[in-house]
Amino acid sequence: MPVSTQSPKTVRCFALIPAAGVGQRMNTDVPKQYLSVAGKPVLQHVMDVFCASPEIAHVYVVLGLRDTWMDALILSGEMRFPSDRLTLLRCGGKTRRDSVLNGLSAISGKVSLEDWILVHDAARPGLTSHLLKRLVDAVGNDQVGGMLALPVADTVKRKNGHRVDTVPRDNLWLAQTPQMFRYALLSRALREHPDVTDESAAIESMGFSPVLVEGHLCNSKITRPEDMALLEMFIHPKEKDAKHKACSCIKELT
Repeated sequence: MPVSTQSPKTVRCFALIPAAGVGQRMNTDVPKQYLSVAGKPVLQHVMDVFCASPEIAHVYVVLGLRDTWMDALILSGEMRFPSDRLTLLRCGGKTRRDSVLNGLSAISGKVSLEDWILVHDAARPGLTSHLLKRLVDAVGNDQVGGMLALPVADTVKRKNGHRVDTVPRDNLWLAQTPQMFRYALLSRALREHPDVTDESAAIESMGFSPVLVEGHLCNSKITRPEDMALLEMFIHPKEKDAKHKACSCIKELT
């Protein structure tokens, strides 16, 4: 399948945030994207970063069909819309892949086949404007696309029954988001490969190699309750502006 050769100057970037998950491993009645971190809902942090970015033309948030938390938070004033550049799509599916595909279908009349779609986890509230710009700058001229990721620094072990082996960590990366691919290629990849765990895996299954752009620990995903404390260190304004310091470190890497 040929990849796009269209000039990046003629295309736009759109954010697509699947937020229909229930976060079963968090052991809470509230989906993790609506938990409060650093004084506001996790999803609010995500929306704020994308809506403030000049690289993003519009932001789409994919909610579950029976999501009542968003409406309740809006009514209480705890959740707000950063700008008119954000749209809620109530078409979430059972899996992340289903939610992304449903979201892509819902915005088909708003984007071109060559536009970039940046899919970002709703449970990664530590994404910064610097990381977002770094990704767009690095991937914008690529024919396939790419994503933020972290090189594996720790020794990796594989357990097989009672046997434990050490896995060489050279060339191993931990996938993060956003994952940035063109609308047409991403839609086709997800339709043809239903068992993938992220967008990049679907693209890879088609024989393509996405660009890996170095991310940062501040962009970690909230999966378990203890992850909240880590994100607080980067986000909370009272923690000596830790997020600003992290951004400064990120700038030095560019």
